[in-house]
Amino acid sequence: MSIIQSRFAPVALTGLTITERLFQGLEHRPDDPVLIDGPTGRSLTAGQLMDGIRRLAGGLAARGMGAGTVIAVLAPNMPEYVVAFHGPLYAGCTVTTLNPSYTATEVRHQLTNSGATLLITVQPFLAVARDGAAGTGVTEIVVIGEGDAPPLASLMGDPMHAQMPVDVERDTAVLPYSSGTTGLPKGVMLTHRNLVVNVDQSLAVKDILQGEWTVGFLPFFHIYGQTVLMNMHLAAGAGVVTMPRFDLELFLRLCSEYRTRIIYCAPPVVVALAKHPMVDQFDLTAVKRLFSGAAPLSGELADAVGRRMNVQAVQGYGMTEMSPISHTTPAGESRSGSIGPLVPNTEARLVDPVTGADVGTGEEGELWVRGPQVMKGYHGNPAATASTVTDDGWLKTGDLAVADADGYFFIRDRLKELIKVSGFQVAPAEVEAALLAHAGVADCAVTSRPDDSVGEVPVAFVVRKSPEVTEAEIMAHLAGQLASYKLPRAITWVETIPKSPSGKILRRLLRQA
Repeated sequence: MSIIQSRFAPVALTGLTITERLFQGLEHRPDDPVLIDGPTGRSLTAGQLMDGIRRLAGGLAARGMGAGTVIAVLAPNMPEYVVAFHGPLYAGCTVTTLNPSYTATEVRHQLTNSGATLLITVQPFLAVARDGAAGTGVTEIVVIGEGDAPPLASLMGDPMHAQMPVDVERDTAVLPYSSGTTGLPKGVMLTHRNLVVNVDQSLAVKDILQGEWTVGFLPFFHIYGQTVLMNMHLAAGAGVVTMPRFDLELFLRLCSEYRTRIIYCAPPVVVALAKHPMVDQFDLTAVKRLFSGAAPLSGELADAVGRRMNVQAVQGYGMTEMSPISHTTPAGESRSGSIGPLVPNTEARLVDPVTGADVGTGEEGELWVRGPQVMKGYHGNPAATASTVTDDGWLKTGDLAVADADGYFFIRDRLKELIKVSGFQVAPAEVEAALLAHAGVADCAVTSRPDDSVGEVPVAFVVRKSPEVTEAEIMAHLAGQLASYKLPRAITWVETIPKSPSGKILRRLLRQA
């Protein structure tokens, strides 16, 4: 076994919950704004944020909600999101975060699978929330602000002045959903230990400054925005200007206005920053670093945006199952096309997917990662957990990588079936299940094709039962079940779907067709 160690000194494994870790970055500056709503300028100070979290925790505890209670959050990025997220955690509950672009069908799946009993949303998503909650264990829906449902304020109670006791190593804090390396979306059980150590691992190699601002359009429901923006920046004593959705002009204006030093984004935004003429209309001289994640960033694109904006464009690597960061490019370093070295407390192996033997420096193998940020497992799915994490703690990422002599890693290809659209996961199995629910579809397969604007997109190969079945008919069927980014960009009619003797779809052959 050839284990690659992090070159960085390990960080301490504390007994803090993620909310207690957040408070460490807030307690010394109660009067400072730490969250600003980008479109309106509305803000929350550190003191207001902590008070909101404590009062929500107290109200939930008074209702008997604590360990074993799952609370769902379906909302866009906004200052109150942090209250809705951390209030339940401070009360000892588990939080599951939902994608605001989900259809009611997708919402229903996650609410059912997670066992959520309370759903926090906003008025614009209330209709989908109610439809999705029908027939699930959710007994109450509240909205942030005002709307046609009880307000989040109605849950507030007397402030809870200390964290409700939890087992930071065993109790599930958050339950985001990921397709992992294959199959349908699964609940990823992340503990307080997972979340806290990943914040500390990241801060050990980054240079977040006290009081600085970054613009957060990366969604808080997604582990990238959740850990890197919401938790890491606030825990480091910095602030976040929230955006409910990405809009290039607003993003550029906010980066200019708040003198953003570090931009966090995904490759599609890097493309816009490298090529869109609007970029030249804004003063972005404060920006020194651009950090890309959620999907691979080519060295050529990183170099192009670096030249245009006179910034250091770098990237990192992670998975929801790793809270999410295992690799990141440290402050002051750069290597074109690399995801960086291992963060502290983290080990890696590169394993030949055929022989199972470890490969050497410069050789390609599947990336396996081990560290305290690796998930507890998949919720209610021990079989998927066993196929992803070995008995001795190695998480199989499903990505092929190489490492150079200096410990810098480079992603080369993907073994896993997952499709990344603007950094969001699309599970082929989920789209295939929706296709097969159409009476006119006899068989199908979904794979990806490259796309300059969003990285890659799903495409479908369909065996139809009769020539009368049309693409428009199938797309209309899918639109009612799947979020827009999951919809196939093209449908190709085929006679058969290539499969192995065991029945596994041979997606590689479809991509070559």
